[in-house]
Amino acid sequence: MIPAPVLPGFHPDPSIVLADGQYYLITSTFVYLPGLPVHRSDNLVDWTLIGHVATRPDQLAVENSPTMGGVWAPTIRFRDGTFYVIVTDTFGRGTLVFTATDPAGPWSDGLPIDIRGIDPDLAWDDDGTCYVTFSGLQVRGPDVGQHLGVQQVRVDLGTGEVLETPRSLWSGTGLMFPESPHLYRIGDWWYLLIAEGGTERGHAVSIARSHSPVGPFEGCPANPLLTASGTDRPVQCTGHGDLVQATDGRWYLGLLGVWVRGAMRSFGSLGRETFMTAVEWSDGWPSIAPVDATERTPLTDFVDDFDDAEHGSDWISVRRFPEALSRLEGGELVLEGEQRSMDHGAPTFVGRRQTRFEARIAATVRAGAADTVGGLTLRFDEQHHYDIELQPGRVVGRAVLPSIVQEHDVAIDATSVELAFEFRTPKAGSRSSASSDLIDLVVVADGNRQPVATFDGRYLSAESACSFTGRVAGVYCHTGQLRVGRYSETDLG
Repeated sequence: MIPAPVLPGFHPDPSIVLADGQYYLITSTFVYLPGLPVHRSDNLVDWTLIGHVATRPDQLAVENSPTMGGVWAPTIRFRDGTFYVIVTDTFGRGTLVFTATDPAGPWSDGLPIDIRGIDPDLAWDDDGTCYVTFSGLQVRGPDVGQHLGVQQVRVDLGTGEVLETPRSLWSGTGLMFPESPHLYRIGDWWYLLIAEGGTERGHAVSIARSHSPVGPFEGCPANPLLTASGTDRPVQCTGHGDLVQATDGRWYLGLLGVWVRGAMRSFGSLGRETFMTAVEWSDGWPSIAPVDATERTPLTDFVDDFDDAEHGSDWISVRRFPEALSRLEGGELVLEGEQRSMDHGAPTFVGRRQTRFEARIAATVRAGAADTVGGLTLRFDEQHHYDIELQPGRVVGRAVLPSIVQEHDVAIDATSVELAFEFRTPKAGSRSSASSDLIDLVVVADGNRQPVATFDGRYLSAESACSFTGRVAGVYCHTGQLRVGRYSETDLG
Protein backbone atom coordinates (compact mmCIF):
# COMPACT_ATOMS: atom_id res chain seq x y z
CA MET A 1 0.00 0.00 0.00
CA ILE A 2 1.34 3.43 -0.94
CA PRO A 3 1.78 5.72 2.10
CA ALA A 4 -0.31 8.85 2.42
CA PRO A 5 1.57 11.05 1.90
CA VAL A 6 4.71 9.52 0.41
CA LEU A 7 6.72 12.62 1.39
CA PRO A 8 5.16 14.21 4.49
CA GLY A 9 5.54 17.88 5.26
CA PHE A 10 6.48 20.74 2.95
CA HIS A 11 7.24 18.87 -0.31
CA PRO A 12 5.26 20.54 -3.13
CA ASP A 13 5.33 20.24 -6.92
CA PRO A 14 6.67 16.69 -7.22
CA SER A 15 8.27 15.34 -10.38
CA ILE A 16 9.24 11.69 -10.75
CA VAL A 17 11.27 9.56 -13.12
CA LEU A 18 12.20 5.87 -13.38
CA ALA A 19 15.84 5.14 -14.24
CA ASP A 20 17.61 1.78 -14.12
CA GLY A 21 14.94 0.23 -11.90
CA GLN A 22 14.95 3.07 -9.35
CA TYR A 23 12.48 5.93 -8.93
CA TYR A 24 13.71 9.46 -8.30
CA LEU A 25 11.50 12.25 -7.03
CA ILE A 26 12.22 15.97 -6.71
CA THR A 27 10.21 18.83 -5.18
CA SER A 28 10.19 22.63 -4.88
CA THR A 29 12.06 24.45 -2.11
CA PHE A 30 11.43 28.19 -2.76
CA VAL A 31 14.00 30.14 -0.65
CA TYR A 32 15.19 27.23 1.50
CA LEU A 33 18.68 25.77 1.07
CA PRO A 34 20.00 23.27 0.21
CA GLY A 35 17.55 23.33 -2.66
CA LEU A 36 15.69 20.72 -4.69
CA PRO A 37 15.84 17.52 -2.60
CA VAL A 38 16.21 14.25 -4.52
CA HIS A 39 14.51 11.18 -3.04
CA ARG A 40 15.00 7.60 -4.25
CA SER A 41 12.80 4.50 -4.00
CA ASP A 42 12.74 1.03 -5.48
CA ASN A 43 9.04 0.45 -4.79
CA LEU A 44 7.24 3.84 -4.75
CA VAL A 45 6.56 3.24 -1.04
CA ASP A 46 9.81 3.75 0.86
CA TRP A 47 11.64 6.95 -0.05
CA THR A 48 15.15 7.99 0.99
CA LEU A 49 16.64 11.45 0.69
CA ILE A 50 19.88 10.94 -1.24
CA GLY A 51 20.94 14.54 -1.89
CA HIS A 52 20.04 17.93 -3.29
CA VAL A 53 20.56 19.56 -6.65
CA ALA A 54 21.50 22.96 -5.20
CA THR A 55 24.31 22.48 -2.70
CA ARG A 56 26.51 25.44 -3.66
CA PRO A 57 25.80 29.17 -3.34
CA ASP A 58 26.33 29.91 -7.05
CA GLN A 59 23.71 27.47 -8.37
CA LEU A 60 20.68 29.52 -7.32
CA ALA A 61 20.10 33.21 -6.59
CA VAL A 62 17.51 33.21 -3.81
CA GLU A 63 19.21 35.72 -1.52
CA ASN A 64 16.92 38.56 -2.57
CA SER A 65 13.89 36.57 -3.68
CA PRO A 66 10.60 37.23 -1.91
CA THR A 67 9.34 34.45 0.33
CA MET A 68 7.03 33.09 -2.36
CA GLY A 69 9.78 33.28 -4.97
CA GLY A 70 12.87 31.15 -5.34
CA VAL A 71 12.76 27.63 -6.70
CA TRP A 72 9.44 26.70 -8.34
CA ALA A 73 8.23 23.44 -9.86
CA PRO A 74 11.18 21.34 -11.07
CA THR A 75 10.99 18.51 -13.61
CA ILE A 76 13.40 15.57 -13.40
CA ARG A 77 14.12 13.38 -16.43
CA PHE A 78 16.69 10.74 -17.47
CA ARG A 79 18.19 10.28 -20.94
CA ASP A 80 21.25 8.41 -22.22
CA GLY A 81 22.85 8.04 -18.79
CA THR A 82 22.29 11.65 -17.70
CA PHE A 83 19.79 13.04 -15.22
CA TYR A 84 18.28 16.43 -16.04
CA VAL A 85 16.46 18.84 -13.76
CA ILE A 86 14.82 21.91 -15.29
CA VAL A 87 13.43 24.50 -12.90
CA THR A 88 12.45 28.15 -12.51
CA ASP A 89 14.62 30.16 -10.11
CA THR A 90 11.93 32.83 -9.95
CA PHE A 91 13.26 36.39 -9.45
CA GLY A 92 16.76 34.90 -9.48
CA ARG A 93 18.63 33.23 -12.35
CA GLY A 94 15.46 32.35 -14.27
CA THR A 95 14.96 28.99 -16.00
CA LEU A 96 17.88 26.61 -15.41
CA VAL A 97 18.84 23.10 -16.51
CA PHE A 98 21.01 21.07 -14.13
CA THR A 99 22.65 17.77 -15.07
CA ALA A 100 24.30 14.90 -13.21
CA THR A 101 25.28 11.32 -13.90
CA ASP A 102 24.53 10.45 -10.26
CA PRO A 103 21.24 11.86 -8.94
CA ALA A 104 22.78 12.08 -5.46
CA GLY A 105 25.10 14.72 -6.91
CA PRO A 106 27.11 16.68 -7.52
CA TRP A 107 24.95 18.52 -10.05
CA SER A 108 26.13 21.06 -12.61
CA ASP A 109 26.10 24.83 -12.07
CA GLY A 110 22.88 25.24 -14.06
CA LEU A 111 22.51 26.21 -17.73
CA PRO A 112 20.26 29.29 -18.22
CA ILE A 113 17.42 29.00 -20.75
CA ASP A 114 15.90 32.31 -21.89
CA ILE A 115 12.16 31.70 -21.64
CA ARG A 116 9.51 33.87 -20.00
CA GLY A 117 7.44 31.57 -17.86
CA ILE A 118 7.42 29.03 -15.03
CA ASP A 119 7.05 25.28 -14.40
CA PRO A 120 9.26 24.07 -17.29
CA ASP A 121 9.26 20.49 -18.60
CA LEU A 122 11.77 18.55 -20.72
CA ALA A 123 10.91 16.03 -23.44
CA TRP A 124 12.78 14.62 -26.44
CA ASP A 125 11.55 13.46 -29.84
CA ASP A 126 12.89 10.31 -31.49
CA ASP A 127 15.47 12.35 -33.40
CA GLY A 128 16.79 13.95 -30.18
CA THR A 129 15.00 17.29 -30.55
CA CYS A 130 14.49 18.75 -27.09
CA TYR A 131 11.21 20.48 -26.23
CA VAL A 132 10.73 22.75 -23.23
CA THR A 133 7.05 23.12 -22.42
CA PHE A 134 6.13 25.68 -19.77
CA SER A 135 3.42 27.82 -18.22
CA GLY A 136 3.46 31.31 -19.68
CA LEU A 137 2.94 33.25 -16.46
CA GLN A 138 4.83 36.52 -16.71
CA VAL A 139 6.72 37.21 -13.47
CA ARG A 140 8.87 40.10 -14.68
CA GLY A 141 8.68 43.12 -16.95
CA PRO A 142 5.77 45.30 -18.06
CA ASP A 143 3.43 42.31 -18.51
CA VAL A 144 3.95 40.93 -14.98
CA GLY A 145 0.93 38.92 -13.87
CA GLN A 146 -0.27 38.21 -17.42
CA HIS A 147 -0.78 34.52 -18.24
CA LEU A 148 -0.13 33.37 -21.81
CA GLY A 149 -1.24 29.78 -21.25
CA VAL A 150 0.88 26.68 -21.89
CA GLN A 151 3.74 27.36 -24.32
CA GLN A 152 6.59 25.43 -25.90
CA VAL A 153 9.97 25.96 -27.58
CA ARG A 154 12.75 23.82 -29.00
CA VAL A 155 16.01 24.23 -27.10
CA ASP A 156 19.66 23.33 -27.66
CA LEU A 157 20.72 21.85 -24.32
CA GLY A 158 24.36 22.12 -25.29
CA THR A 159 24.27 25.92 -25.39
CA GLY A 160 20.95 26.86 -23.80
CA GLU A 161 19.84 28.56 -27.02
CA VAL A 162 16.11 28.84 -27.62
CA LEU A 163 15.61 27.84 -31.26
CA GLU A 164 12.21 29.37 -32.02
CA THR A 165 9.50 31.75 -30.93
CA PRO A 166 7.24 30.20 -28.26
CA ARG A 167 4.13 28.46 -29.61
CA SER A 168 0.88 28.19 -27.68
CA LEU A 169 -0.37 24.70 -26.87
CA TRP A 170 -3.55 23.34 -25.36
CA SER A 171 -4.18 25.13 -22.05
CA GLY A 172 -6.85 23.05 -20.37
CA THR A 173 -10.60 23.26 -19.94
CA GLY A 174 -10.76 26.96 -19.19
CA LEU A 175 -9.94 26.88 -15.49
CA MET A 176 -7.49 29.48 -14.21
CA PHE A 177 -3.71 29.14 -14.12
CA PRO A 178 -2.87 26.35 -16.59
CA GLU A 179 0.52 25.26 -15.28
CA SER A 180 2.82 22.34 -14.50
CA PRO A 181 2.81 20.93 -18.06
CA HIS A 182 4.45 17.56 -18.68
CA LEU A 183 4.83 16.09 -22.17
CA TYR A 184 5.11 12.30 -22.67
CA ARG A 185 5.46 9.95 -25.62
CA ILE A 186 3.27 6.94 -24.80
CA GLY A 187 2.63 4.48 -27.61
CA ASP A 188 1.54 6.32 -30.76
CA TRP A 189 0.48 9.45 -28.88
CA TRP A 190 2.03 12.49 -27.29
CA TYR A 191 0.22 13.38 -24.07
CA LEU A 192 0.20 16.82 -22.47
CA LEU A 193 -0.63 16.66 -18.77
CA ILE A 194 -1.29 19.96 -16.97
CA ALA A 195 -2.57 21.38 -13.71
CA GLU A 196 -5.31 23.99 -13.78
CA GLY A 197 -7.69 25.72 -11.39
CA GLY A 198 -4.95 27.24 -9.21
CA THR A 199 -2.99 25.42 -6.52
CA GLU A 200 -5.72 26.01 -3.92
CA ARG A 201 -9.11 24.26 -3.49
CA GLY A 202 -9.88 24.35 -7.22
CA HIS A 203 -6.69 22.51 -8.19
CA ALA A 204 -7.18 19.89 -10.91
CA VAL A 205 -5.32 17.63 -13.35
CA SER A 206 -6.28 17.54 -17.04
CA ILE A 207 -4.78 15.90 -20.14
CA ALA A 208 -4.76 16.18 -23.92
CA ARG A 209 -3.14 14.17 -26.73
CA SER A 210 -1.70 14.62 -30.20
CA HIS A 211 0.25 12.65 -32.78
CA SER A 212 2.92 15.37 -32.65
CA PRO A 213 4.79 16.91 -29.70
CA VAL A 214 3.87 20.36 -31.02
CA GLY A 215 0.15 19.62 -31.37
CA PRO A 216 -2.60 20.24 -32.15
CA PHE A 217 -3.84 18.61 -28.95
CA GLU A 218 -7.32 17.31 -28.22
CA GLY A 219 -8.55 17.33 -24.63
CA CYS A 220 -9.76 14.21 -22.87
CA PRO A 221 -13.60 14.11 -22.70
CA ALA A 222 -13.37 13.21 -19.00
CA ASN A 223 -11.33 16.29 -17.99
CA PRO A 224 -10.53 17.22 -15.33
CA LEU A 225 -9.27 13.75 -14.50
CA LEU A 226 -8.53 14.56 -10.87
CA THR A 227 -9.72 17.19 -8.42
CA ALA A 228 -10.83 17.32 -4.79
CA SER A 229 -12.86 20.47 -5.40
CA GLY A 230 -16.33 20.26 -3.90
CA THR A 231 -15.54 17.13 -1.88
CA ASP A 232 -15.09 16.58 1.85
CA ARG A 233 -11.91 14.56 1.46
CA PRO A 234 -9.18 15.29 4.03
CA VAL A 235 -6.67 15.70 1.20
CA GLN A 236 -7.56 18.81 -0.79
CA CYS A 237 -5.85 20.89 -3.50
CA THR A 238 -4.78 17.75 -5.37
CA GLY A 239 -2.92 18.53 -8.60
CA HIS A 240 0.44 19.34 -10.16
CA GLY A 241 0.95 15.73 -11.20
CA ASP A 242 3.66 13.79 -13.03
CA LEU A 243 3.06 10.36 -14.58
CA VAL A 244 5.40 7.41 -14.15
CA GLN A 245 5.18 3.83 -15.37
CA ALA A 246 6.33 1.39 -12.71
CA THR A 247 8.65 -1.55 -13.27
CA ASP A 248 5.63 -3.90 -13.25
CA GLY A 249 3.97 -1.96 -16.06
CA ARG A 250 1.41 -0.19 -13.90
CA TRP A 251 1.03 3.59 -14.00
CA TYR A 252 0.99 6.10 -11.16
CA LEU A 253 0.71 9.83 -10.68
CA GLY A 254 2.89 11.72 -8.22
CA LEU A 255 1.11 14.87 -7.14
CA LEU A 256 0.75 17.46 -4.42
CA GLY A 257 -2.07 17.71 -1.91
CA VAL A 258 -2.91 19.53 1.32
CA TRP A 259 -4.14 17.56 4.32
CA VAL A 260 -6.77 19.85 5.82
CA ARG A 261 -7.97 19.79 9.42
CA GLY A 262 -10.43 21.50 11.73
CA ALA A 263 -14.20 21.19 12.09
CA MET A 264 -14.67 22.82 8.68
CA ARG A 265 -11.56 21.19 7.15
CA SER A 266 -10.32 24.66 6.44
CA PHE A 267 -6.63 24.67 7.33
CA GLY A 268 -3.63 22.86 5.85
CA SER A 269 -1.04 23.43 8.55
CA LEU A 270 1.75 21.35 7.00
CA GLY A 271 1.44 22.96 3.57
CA ARG A 272 1.56 21.04 0.31
CA GLU A 273 2.83 17.45 0.54
CA THR A 274 3.60 14.75 -2.02
CA PHE A 275 1.10 11.96 -2.65
CA MET A 276 0.90 9.07 -5.12
CA THR A 277 -2.17 7.56 -6.75
CA ALA A 278 -2.96 4.85 -9.29
CA VAL A 279 -3.63 5.44 -12.99
CA GLU A 280 -5.55 3.16 -15.36
CA TRP A 281 -5.70 3.38 -19.17
CA SER A 282 -8.69 2.74 -21.45
CA ASP A 283 -9.19 3.63 -25.13
CA GLY A 284 -6.02 5.71 -25.13
CA TRP A 285 -6.97 7.87 -22.14
CA PRO A 286 -5.90 7.64 -18.50
CA SER A 287 -8.18 7.71 -15.48
CA ILE A 288 -6.74 8.79 -12.13
CA ALA A 289 -7.89 7.48 -8.77
CA PRO A 290 -8.75 10.23 -6.27
CA VAL A 291 -6.56 10.66 -3.21
CA ASP A 292 -9.11 9.50 -0.65
CA ALA A 293 -6.83 8.67 2.28
CA THR A 294 -8.35 9.27 5.71
CA GLU A 295 -5.43 8.23 7.91
CA ARG A 296 -1.81 9.28 7.59
CA THR A 297 0.90 6.66 7.51
CA PRO A 298 2.66 6.55 10.93
CA LEU A 299 6.20 7.89 11.12
CA THR A 300 9.08 6.75 13.27
CA ASP A 301 10.39 9.15 15.88
CA PHE A 302 13.29 11.39 14.93
CA VAL A 303 16.26 12.25 17.14
CA ASP A 304 19.47 14.12 16.32
CA ASP A 305 22.16 14.20 19.02
CA PHE A 306 24.56 16.00 16.67
CA ASP A 307 27.25 13.36 17.03
CA ASP A 308 28.02 13.19 13.31
CA ALA A 309 30.78 15.08 11.54
CA GLU A 310 28.34 16.79 9.15
CA HIS A 311 24.87 18.27 9.29
CA GLY A 312 22.05 15.84 8.55
CA SER A 313 20.90 16.08 4.94
CA ASP A 314 17.33 17.05 5.88
CA TRP A 315 18.33 20.21 7.80
CA ILE A 316 17.56 23.40 5.89
CA SER A 317 17.97 27.15 6.32
CA VAL A 318 16.40 30.27 4.84
CA ARG A 319 18.30 31.76 1.88
CA ARG A 320 21.56 30.38 3.30
CA PHE A 321 23.02 26.94 3.87
CA PRO A 322 23.00 25.40 7.39
CA GLU A 323 26.78 25.03 7.28
CA ALA A 324 27.17 28.78 6.71
CA LEU A 325 25.55 29.75 10.01
CA SER A 326 26.04 26.79 12.35
CA ARG A 327 28.65 24.19 13.22
CA LEU A 328 28.88 20.82 14.93
CA GLU A 329 31.14 20.82 17.98
CA GLY A 330 31.47 18.35 20.83
CA GLY A 331 28.11 16.68 20.23
CA GLU A 332 26.27 19.98 19.93
CA LEU A 333 24.90 22.16 17.15
CA VAL A 334 26.29 25.64 17.71
CA LEU A 335 24.75 28.87 16.39
CA GLU A 336 26.32 32.30 16.84
CA GLY A 337 23.87 35.20 17.04
CA GLU A 338 23.90 37.86 14.32
CA GLN A 339 21.24 40.15 15.82
CA ARG A 340 18.69 38.59 13.48
CA SER A 341 15.27 37.64 14.81
CA MET A 342 12.95 35.22 13.02
CA ASP A 343 11.44 38.27 11.31
CA HIS A 344 14.65 38.58 9.28
CA GLY A 345 14.79 37.37 5.70
CA ALA A 346 17.85 35.23 6.46
CA PRO A 347 17.75 34.40 10.19
CA THR A 348 20.38 32.43 12.05
CA PHE A 349 18.16 29.37 11.86
CA VAL A 350 18.47 25.66 11.08
CA GLY A 351 15.30 23.60 10.78
CA ARG A 352 13.37 20.63 9.48
CA ARG A 353 9.97 20.27 7.88
CA GLN A 354 7.13 19.50 10.29
CA THR A 355 5.82 16.12 9.16
CA ARG A 356 3.22 15.06 11.74
CA PHE A 357 0.17 16.47 13.51
CA GLU A 358 -0.23 15.26 17.12
CA ALA A 359 3.41 15.50 18.03
CA ARG A 360 6.10 16.96 20.24
CA ILE A 361 9.07 18.82 18.78
CA ALA A 362 11.76 19.57 21.35
CA ALA A 363 15.29 20.92 21.57
CA THR A 364 17.67 20.75 24.50
CA VAL A 365 19.55 24.05 24.46
CA ARG A 366 22.05 25.88 26.60
CA ALA A 367 23.40 29.38 26.58
CA GLY A 368 27.00 29.53 25.44
CA ALA A 369 27.31 33.18 26.49
CA ALA A 370 25.77 35.34 29.21
CA ASP A 371 23.75 37.42 26.75
CA THR A 372 22.37 34.50 24.71
CA VAL A 373 18.92 34.95 23.20
CA GLY A 374 17.60 32.12 21.04
CA GLY A 375 15.55 28.99 21.06
CA LEU A 376 13.02 26.92 19.15
CA THR A 377 10.79 28.28 16.40
CA LEU A 378 7.96 27.13 14.16
CA ARG A 379 8.10 29.05 10.89
CA PHE A 380 5.86 29.56 7.88
CA ASP A 381 7.67 32.71 6.78
CA GLU A 382 9.10 35.95 8.18
CA GLN A 383 5.65 37.24 9.11
CA HIS A 384 4.19 34.01 10.50
CA HIS A 385 6.12 32.19 13.22
CA TYR A 386 5.87 31.03 16.85
CA ASP A 387 8.99 31.16 19.03
CA ILE A 388 9.88 29.79 22.43
CA GLU A 389 12.99 31.70 23.37
CA LEU A 390 15.62 31.37 26.08
CA GLN A 391 16.73 34.74 27.46
CA PRO A 392 18.79 35.62 30.55
CA GLY A 393 16.52 34.80 33.50
CA ARG A 394 13.39 33.91 31.54
CA VAL A 395 11.77 32.01 28.69
CA VAL A 396 9.49 33.86 26.29
CA GLY A 397 6.69 32.40 24.19
CA ARG A 398 5.98 34.59 21.17
CA ALA A 399 3.43 34.58 18.36
CA VAL A 400 4.30 36.76 15.35
CA LEU A 401 1.60 37.42 12.75
CA PRO A 402 1.16 40.36 10.36
CA SER A 403 0.66 43.51 12.50
CA ILE A 404 0.36 41.36 15.65
CA VAL A 405 2.97 40.26 18.19
CA GLN A 406 1.93 38.49 21.39
CA GLU A 407 4.35 37.45 24.13
CA HIS A 408 4.16 35.45 27.37
CA ASP A 409 7.06 34.68 29.67
CA VAL A 410 8.07 32.65 32.72
CA ALA A 411 11.05 33.21 35.01
CA ILE A 412 13.74 30.55 34.67
CA ASP A 413 16.89 30.34 36.77
CA ALA A 414 18.73 28.09 34.34
CA THR A 415 20.96 28.40 31.32
CA SER A 416 20.26 24.87 30.05
CA VAL A 417 16.66 23.88 29.29
CA GLU A 418 14.46 21.83 27.02
CA LEU A 419 12.14 23.89 24.84
CA ALA A 420 9.19 22.22 23.14
CA PHE A 421 6.15 22.62 20.92
CA GLU A 422 3.35 20.16 21.71
CA PHE A 423 0.69 19.89 19.02
CA ARG A 424 -2.82 18.71 19.85
CA THR A 425 -6.19 18.53 18.14
CA PRO A 426 -8.89 20.83 19.61
CA LYS A 427 -11.84 19.12 21.28
CA ALA A 428 -14.94 18.78 19.15
CA GLY A 429 -17.45 21.51 19.92
CA SER A 430 -14.88 23.72 21.63
CA ARG A 431 -14.35 27.35 20.67
CA SER A 432 -11.17 26.35 18.86
CA SER A 433 -12.60 23.28 17.09
CA ALA A 434 -12.40 24.99 13.69
CA SER A 435 -8.63 25.27 14.03
CA SER A 436 -6.08 22.88 12.58
CA ASP A 437 -4.40 22.39 15.96
CA LEU A 438 -3.44 24.00 19.25
CA ILE A 439 0.25 24.45 20.00
CA ASP A 440 1.48 24.39 23.59
CA LEU A 441 4.85 26.05 24.17
CA VAL A 442 6.58 24.50 27.19
CA VAL A 443 9.94 24.63 28.93
CA VAL A 444 11.51 21.90 31.05
CA ALA A 445 14.16 23.12 33.52
CA ASP A 446 15.73 20.92 36.21
CA GLY A 447 13.07 18.29 35.49
CA ASN A 448 10.17 20.69 36.00
CA ARG A 449 7.76 21.23 33.11
CA GLN A 450 6.28 24.71 32.82
CA PRO A 451 3.72 25.88 30.25
CA VAL A 452 4.62 29.19 28.66
CA ALA A 453 1.84 29.83 26.15
CA THR A 454 -0.75 28.17 23.92
CA PHE A 455 -1.27 29.47 20.38
CA ASP A 456 -3.84 28.65 17.71
CA GLY A 457 -2.23 26.71 14.88
CA ARG A 458 -4.58 27.90 12.14
CA TYR A 459 -2.51 31.06 11.73
CA LEU A 460 0.50 28.97 10.69
CA SER A 461 -1.26 27.35 7.75
CA ALA A 462 -1.21 27.73 3.99
CA GLU A 463 -4.61 29.41 4.06
CA SER A 464 -3.76 32.04 6.70
CA ALA A 465 -0.21 32.74 5.60
CA CYS A 466 -1.15 32.64 1.89
CA SER A 467 2.15 30.90 1.30
CA PHE A 468 3.31 28.15 -1.04
CA THR A 469 5.60 26.67 1.62
CA GLY A 470 4.80 24.86 4.90
CA ARG A 471 5.78 24.67 8.53
CA VAL A 472 9.46 24.32 9.27
CA ALA A 473 10.56 23.87 12.90
CA GLY A 474 14.06 24.37 14.20
CA VAL A 475 16.50 26.29 16.35
CA TYR A 476 17.70 29.87 16.02
CA CYS A 477 20.01 32.32 17.75
CA HIS A 478 19.53 36.08 17.93
CA THR A 479 22.31 37.08 20.33
CA GLY A 480 25.26 35.34 21.93
CA GLN A 481 25.74 31.62 21.37
CA LEU A 482 23.11 28.87 21.41
CA ARG A 483 24.30 25.30 21.85
CA VAL A 484 21.82 22.55 20.96
CA GLY A 485 22.49 19.10 22.44
CA ARG A 486 19.46 17.22 21.18
CA TYR A 487 16.56 17.74 18.77
CA SER A 488 13.62 15.34 18.63
CA GLU A 489 10.23 14.79 17.01
CA THR A 490 7.86 12.29 18.58
CA ASP A 491 4.22 11.35 18.07
CA LEU A 492 1.68 12.14 20.78
CA GLY A 493 -1.30 10.52 19.05
